[in-house]
Amino acid sequence: MASGSVRVKIPRSGVGEAEPSPLEAARPLETPTDVPGTFITAMPPLPEPTMKEIEVSAVNPPYSYSRVSYNDRNKEYLYEVIEPQLTPREKQLVEHVKTTLGKILGSDVGTLSTADKRTYLRAEAEGYFRTRGITLSPISRERIIYYVLRDFVGYGPIDALILDPQVEDISCDGVDVPLFIFHGKYESMKTNVVFTDENASNSFIVMLGQRCSKSVSVSAPILDGTTPEGHRVQATYAREITTRGASFTIRRFKERPFTPVDLVMLGSANEEMVAYFWLAAEQGESLIICGGPAAGKTSTLNAIALFIPPTAKIVSIEDTREVNLPHENWIPGATRSGTGDRGADGKAAGEVDMFDLVRAAMRQRPDRIIVGEVRGKETYTMFQAMATGHTTYSTMHADSVKSMVNRLENPPINTPRILLSALNNVIIQIQTRTDKGVVRRLKQVLEIVGFEPETNELITNTVYEWDPATDGFVFKGHSFLFDKIMEIKNFTPDEMEAEFQRRSSVIRYLVQHQITDYRQLWRTIAQYYRDPNEVMARIGALSAPAKGA
Repeated sequence: MASGSVRVKIPRSGVGEAEPSPLEAARPLETPTDVPGTFITAMPPLPEPTMKEIEVSAVNPPYSYSRVSYNDRNKEYLYEVIEPQLTPREKQLVEHVKTTLGKILGSDVGTLSTADKRTYLRAEAEGYFRTRGITLSPISRERIIYYVLRDFVGYGPIDALILDPQVEDISCDGVDVPLFIFHGKYESMKTNVVFTDENASNSFIVMLGQRCSKSVSVSAPILDGTTPEGHRVQATYAREITTRGASFTIRRFKERPFTPVDLVMLGSANEEMVAYFWLAAEQGESLIICGGPAAGKTSTLNAIALFIPPTAKIVSIEDTREVNLPHENWIPGATRSGTGDRGADGKAAGEVDMFDLVRAAMRQRPDRIIVGEVRGKETYTMFQAMATGHTTYSTMHADSVKSMVNRLENPPINTPRILLSALNNVIIQIQTRTDKGVVRRLKQVLEIVGFEPETNELITNTVYEWDPATDGFVFKGHSFLFDKIMEIKNFTPDEMEAEFQRRSSVIRYLVQHQITDYRQLWRTIAQYYRDPNEVMARIGALSAPAKGA
């Protein structure tokens, strides 16, 4: 991919080696001590005088950084990717090195790890300079190698966006249209990255397809896949179906999955609700999380799944990999698209859909089945699994129990209402705006108590409900889950309350100490399953004030 095919709108030209440019006077982000007065990447002035810098973050120091600024004139945020600025000579060398490497690289390079690829390409680029007698300063050499590695190993012009942990979604709407992102702190905002060349834009979509191990072309212009890192990609090729040119949306995969502690720290739930989910997961209660787009359904699903006992066998089924668990006895499954025309069954050759995976999961004797999102005939099989005693977790698009039932009963799902009584819990999750900005909240936690044959209605019990006036959560007074546990374990009400409070205190301890690493958190949960008294003693010792305090 040509480095000039994508414009990164930096207001002033790059740093020269012979004579200083205005950027030399800009604030340096990283200043190597061995070359006084020069640096790999400079901070350019703000694009407009009405803009105010909000924050600067290191993405891949000392090479790439991000800057968020606010424009008082149009009341908009701008996200800028700040990368090394190249002189004309450096730009030519970048193109020459990339062209040469593109010709000599063998297919075996693709089998290397990312770190080994970077090491290999760096050595090849330095060999290119050496064999041709090209003399460069250390800073200039680093700038050139950065772009070579960025375009061959990284994601080219959007590599900094992919690497920034605050970026949740990346969206390109066409050629000559600025890319937009959804930022974890500032929400949706425009970036300074623009695809200005249609051929380069199309080549980028092909590259995305290759990363997802899928093909995209004029005859098959829609790409839907997952990159090796787990990023979910939806893209269209050229102007075949999107008239502004190639487009793509990338949902970044979080290497650190969402945890129950995150639910509490972000205000999506409170400690008692999380303790309730813990009890439900241990008891093997089936669950569906309902909500609209971007409500955080999958994140909540992943958080609750961390409470699954460590000895349980888990099978997860998704269109694109999003669930990330620390359990050893876990089989993660993902669908696969086929090739060629679709047959009489509506499937292409080699296609493996959600229904195939759910049916296969039934033969693997799982203790827990996690279905990323239900929307087709696989739902009927999933509810049959529930009815035969398999604990199942899933998500679906619905904003209430009533709309959930309507979706499940009607085409293309067509699940009989009597089967729905096999479901134990429903969570209604929403994305809403409060004085804290856009937030995600668990609006309701409900129990499916039974089925009324005379009225053909499901009987539900609301356990927790979000109060928008206080932005808090209200326990509605009774839980049938607690009744079930008391009956199974022969607990008295006081013993049940004590167990619930113990688990709440564990969650409270984890939140107070901000233990959001999912493996560390899971070790505490797994240890509680083995020896709850030891965990409570350790928490009590760590929480007790020091003598003389």
